[in-house]
Amino acid sequence: MFKVCEHYFGEARSSGSSHAVFKTPWAGDPRVNIQNDHGKAKEYQVRQVLAAIRKLEESNGNEA
Repeated sequence: MFKVCEHYFGEARSSGSSHAVFKTPWAGDPRVNIQNDHGKAKEYQVRQVLAAIRKLEESNGNEA
């Protein structure tokens, strides 16, 4: 999930703690904030990332 977020949103703005926060071109939700849960992202965070990718693709004129 981390590499997918880096691909779409660039380098993590913050990743020193257990969370990695990625900057999006909009304010508010969907946020891109993931954490490592034994090598996997939490389920609700995966849903947030997918929603953010859809929103990013729509704003770029592409369909996800």
